[in-house]
Amino acid sequence: MYSFRNDYSEGAHPKILELLMKTSLEQNTGYGLDKHSERAAMLIKKVMKHEDVDIHFIPGGTQTNMLTISSFLKPYQCVIAADTGHINVHETGAIEATGHKVYTVPHVDGKLTSEGIRRALDWHADEHMVQPGMVYISDTTELGTVYTKAELSAISRLCREKGLLLFLDGARLASALTSTMNDLELSDIAELTDVFYIGGTKNGALFGEALVLVKDELKKDFRYSIKHRGAMLAKGFSAGIQFEALFDGDIYFELGEHANRLAEKLKKALEAEGVEFYATPCSNQLFPIVSGACVEALEKKYEFNIERVLGEDRYAIRFVTSWATQESAVDGLIKYFKTINR
Repeated sequence: MYSFRNDYSEGAHPKILELLMKTSLEQNTGYGLDKHSERAAMLIKKVMKHEDVDIHFIPGGTQTNMLTISSFLKPYQCVIAADTGHINVHETGAIEATGHKVYTVPHVDGKLTSEGIRRALDWHADEHMVQPGMVYISDTTELGTVYTKAELSAISRLCREKGLLLFLDGARLASALTSTMNDLELSDIAELTDVFYIGGTKNGALFGEALVLVKDELKKDFRYSIKHRGAMLAKGFSAGIQFEALFDGDIYFELGEHANRLAEKLKKALEAEGVEFYATPCSNQLFPIVSGACVEALEKKYEFNIERVLGEDRYAIRFVTSWATQESAVDGLIKYFKTINR
């Protein structure tokens, strides 16, 4: 059984393991104040062409989302997200458990739109309802689609006009930035958002996300919030070392490009077989629509997720390629699919 279920089934890129081994017997300052975390932050700032940001290394994505949203919203405020958003669908009520409502609006190909945000603002008109204080988006989205610079700019302008914080979840940012449909740079994201993170867990790291605080008002005392929410690692250098390896050169983007290239190869083969997709194929997540018989046949040899039952014997399934996916595995899936797609 070969898994196309997610992009964190494998351990870590060899360069990361090499640096972890090399530095294992070093004595480092704890809690993210070590030289490796400092150098990793410096390397990231250089790539994004912004020096005036604060960078904190957080263990995982859900923890990063919960920490960020709970730290920057007032008690009576909510966060606006697409109905497919990770904070709404895949985080077990973690945001709501902090006392903040996730207010959702319908997605458009997985994306939140400025029109959807306006509708949410129009609905929340007075103090008898939660007050929108933040907009949450992810790039790539939960359906593997990517935001264009025009789309992100429109959302950013609206947020600044209405006094909303804009938070971008970058768990799969490497895939987004290396998508053939992408026209954003890391520097653009730093310009257009107030806070975002660069995902490591789903792009070659053992664990870890690099949270970037752009807006000055968010920076003061944030380490207190990290500790308060249980996200401050004593051995914080273990996360810093991993991002140091990922950004000491182009490894971070090369890994995202690898996952996208193999997804593109799979996409073209499925299209040649007449397969349609539930969402526009843009990145390392693909959502082909197949029959129940095809699902049963695929389950004999591969692991994947069923995204949605569409009715009339139609299923949207999810294939995910990763930084470590073998090309031979994709070739094998393509060959096998041709024998069952009849």
